[in-house]
Amino acid sequence: MRVRPAGDRAVLFEVADNAEAVHLARALRARGDLVDVVPGHRTVLAVWAGGDAPRLDGVSVESAPAPAEARLVEIPVRYDGPDLADVARLAGVSPEEVAARHAAGVYTVAFLGFAPGFAYLLGGDELLHVPRLASPRERVPAGSVAVAGPYSAVYPRESPGGWRLLGRSDLVLFDPQRTEPALLAPGDRVRFVAA
Repeated sequence: MRVRPAGDRAVLFEVADNAEAVHLARALRARGDLVDVVPGHRTVLAVWAGGDAPRLDGVSVESAPAPAEARLVEIPVRYDGPDLADVARLAGVSPEEVAARHAAGVYTVAFLGFAPGFAYLLGGDELLHVPRLASPRERVPAGSVAVAGPYSAVYPRESPGGWRLLGRSDLVLFDPQRTEPALLAPGDRVRFVAA
């Protein structure tokens, strides 16, 4: 694990993989003396309020509290997206098989980013690891279920985007009125269910 300064009130931990990032973020949050802890794919940003930096030596993946049972969130999907046929062509299978393979996986929320509630999901079928679009769309509808590289995601709100759209879900992934506005959190498991 590598630790780098990130301004005068934060450090960035670089770890081997996403599982270590999720565990390290859990260990840092359990301390209670940090303002924010932000996991990335293979990094964790730890931010404190100011003054002297907290002692972070001795913090490790091994010091994380035992994880609670990972929450499983099922996301209903209509597999009728505008890029379904292109993903099928790139994968060398039928559109129906793309939908079946995508729905067969159990994904893990690696981290949140890009937009509030946008969860990067790892763990899908490697056959569906296709590149982003050459030119991003100006508007991707909220609820669009998409793939790009090793990730799957659901766009929580309308935004630009360059991922390939497989379908659409009506599930609300981000609602600022909820106690926890983002439906998904790092470490959660996700299953897509064909609707």
